[in-house]
Amino acid sequence: MKKANLYLLCFSIFLVVVSCNNKKLTEVVEVPLPSAVEKLTIGSPDDIKADEGPFELVKLTYSFDAVSPEIEARTMEIHYSNHYLSYTNSLNKALKGTEYEDLTIEEILSKSVTDSLNLRNNAGGYFNHSLFFECIGPKAGGQPKDTLAIAINKVFGSYEGFKSQFKNAANRQFGSGWAWLIVDKTGKLQVTTTSNQDNPLMPKANVSGTPILALDVWEHAYYLEYQNKRKNYIDAFFNIINWKVVQEKYEEAIKKE
Repeated sequence: MKKANLYLLCFSIFLVVVSCNNKKLTEVVEVPLPSAVEKLTIGSPDDIKADEGPFELVKLTYSFDAVSPEIEARTMEIHYSNHYLSYTNSLNKALKGTEYEDLTIEEILSKSVTDSLNLRNNAGGYFNHSLFFECIGPKAGGQPKDTLAIAINKVFGSYEGFKSQFKNAANRQFGSGWAWLIVDKTGKLQVTTTSNQDNPLMPKANVSGTPILALDVWEHAYYLEYQNKRKNYIDAFFNIINWKVVQEKYEEAIKKE
């Protein structure tokens, strides 16, 4: 009897196993094959317009993908179309009905804008980004020439000396901010940094002067491509500096001093 029961138990287990296996075979989940990766659509800087007000966006002379791979197209588009546009619109709104409404951006920044944090941040954000986008471009890089090259060699010993000092300053800037090449009140070139959206035109700047080259070291300027590797972004920046524009700004600044 016991032996018969044992045979019955084994047969029952066999039926259960077979049943489960058959069930597994019939429960096939169809997984669709991945479709072709959609091409990321990048807009045109010409389509981006600021709200009505005294200040407009600096018109880019190049497309968003023109400075790739140093700065990839998506980063450029977000930076220009979102961050820069936001500062410009907010500045125009903040100026409406104030004593600053008819002033140039340099005049606004030279005033005591620190009394209004909103005006300070947006005026700085507008000026800083305008200079940044003006001073980069495709088929750029290389080294400065003419009077700017002479001035750089005089102050920094060589172009390589300047580049090393500028890179070190940008890397050491803690948190969000900017690295600058400026013409100080004596007409001498200096490298300096500022935090947030401050700049050397503002009262009480650590080093005052007229900026002629700006590097944005906020994470929004590079994080999509470089993540936490700010140094790599700074190195790449030197491949896209438009030294012709920087030269023009240097000569304008010298005339003012």
